[in-house]
Amino acid sequence: MPAPKGNKFWQARSRHGRLPKFSSPEMLWEACEDYFQWVTDNPLWEEKQFAFQGVVTVHNAPKMRAMTISGLCIFIDIDHSTWASFRGHEDFSAIVTRVEHIIRNQKFEGAAAELLNSNIIARDLGLRDNIANEHSAPGGGPIKSESKVTYEFVNADPETEVK
Repeated sequence: MPAPKGNKFWQARSRHGRLPKFSSPEMLWEACEDYFQWVTDNPLWEEKQFAFQGVVTVHNAPKMRAMTISGLCIFIDIDHSTWASFRGHEDFSAIVTRVEHIIRNQKFEGAAAELLNSNIIARDLGLRDNIANEHSAPGGGPIKSESKVTYEFVNADPETEVK
């Protein structure tokens, strides 16, 4: 039986759309702490081979796993755009900022201790070595450059005048 004309039952809902996965900043923080613990408990493994007196031994060595926002989003099952929207939400912005600082610090310290690839982490963090790329004029001033371009027109058709 069809609903009576003018039925607005859908308006009786207290909320439209799906419920948020994290209804409070505390829930988000707990999920982020779970990710931090998972990263610590699940290092990457590197296979190393050693040779001693002609005998080759294979050893698996744990390697530090770098924390990332992408990894966090996958772990807590949210889209990256959802994470970005938390940054703009007054209640969640402090948690997002704290988590981003923790992740940045973990990568920086891991690279500084040579536990992570420093070149990859430096690029990820937006760091660069200015000394290797810096050029200056004598006395440390800016280099002055001058470009001069001259053009020579060649007329392929002698009957056509070039202006």
